[in-house]
Amino acid sequence: MHSPTIKDVAKHAGVSLKTVSRVINHEAAVRPETREKVERAIEQLGYQPDPSARSLRSSSHSYAIGLVYDNPNAHYVIDMQNGVLSACRERGFGLQIYPCDSTAPKLAEELVSLVQRARLAGLILAPPMSEQSALLATLQAHDVSFVRIIAAREDPQDGMPCVYVDDHDAAYAITEHLIQLGHTRIGFLWGEPHHRSSPERYQGYADALKDYGIAINRKLILPGRYAFDDGFRGARKLLALKEAPTAIFGCNDEIAAGVLAAARSAGLDVPWDLSIAGFEDSPFSKQAWPALTTARQSTSEIGRHAALRLIGGLQNQRAEPANEGFMPELVVRGSTAPPRQT
Repeated sequence: MHSPTIKDVAKHAGVSLKTVSRVINHEAAVRPETREKVERAIEQLGYQPDPSARSLRSSSHSYAIGLVYDNPNAHYVIDMQNGVLSACRERGFGLQIYPCDSTAPKLAEELVSLVQRARLAGLILAPPMSEQSALLATLQAHDVSFVRIIAAREDPQDGMPCVYVDDHDAAYAITEHLIQLGHTRIGFLWGEPHHRSSPERYQGYADALKDYGIAINRKLILPGRYAFDDGFRGARKLLALKEAPTAIFGCNDEIAAGVLAAARSAGLDVPWDLSIAGFEDSPFSKQAWPALTTARQSTSEIGRHAALRLIGGLQNQRAEPANEGFMPELVVRGSTAPPRQT
């Protein structure tokens, strides 16, 4: 039989993890009847609070933070690390890099253990961990400080610190650029659906088509991952359609580079036979020929601001810095042009 956890206590008492944590830490902001219910659950289950978890936030000797990520795009990860590291050096903090499996069933407990073992002052959570509500609740319940990097059009104002990126409006701008060139059959290749950036970018694409009176053609929209191979395979499927697209928008530059390879293998002249756009302005977009139209995302700056947000909150918890937003910028290059007149 396993030892009871804080989750078991919360479920038994019918309250949130945060409420259990407040009772354990003897915080005043708990109603007497709720406190009694939680204490009764603790006694009935025989739960023993972890003293190291309770002292995480109060530790004044920790000058290191962790960057937690699970992203197949190496360029994104490197840029993020560089940005976080620059802020850590500026503020005298150390940095621990922690790649993980975002689908692991006990990831939240794994991260709490990481903070305890490495005596980290807090965590920066990259997508998709930053968007997993159960994981965030567990971290809060154990008083782990964190800052999320998320895809959002505006500050969610949900009480959890974040740096947010407006993928929607950037994707809208890319799609609008293609429409204004004269394209009406525009394919869209998704990235991982569990990364909120994917549905945000798709919605920007769909909203642009709608605003310009272009019906969404489901045959031109394919699922996939943020990977070159998915871009290649997806483009081959789209180009085999009877009414093939004249432009394809890949959910990131790696996908778009795969589209470019597929177009070349089919003997197409890019951009005149097929326009291609990506997202993020990674090295893929600059090293391709022709260079890819994309949305420039300042990943390094996003990471730097997330680290400054976290460290600022740790050093002055009564006046935490405000959440910050970023808007990727449309960069037009040689991979897009008006469709060939037939």
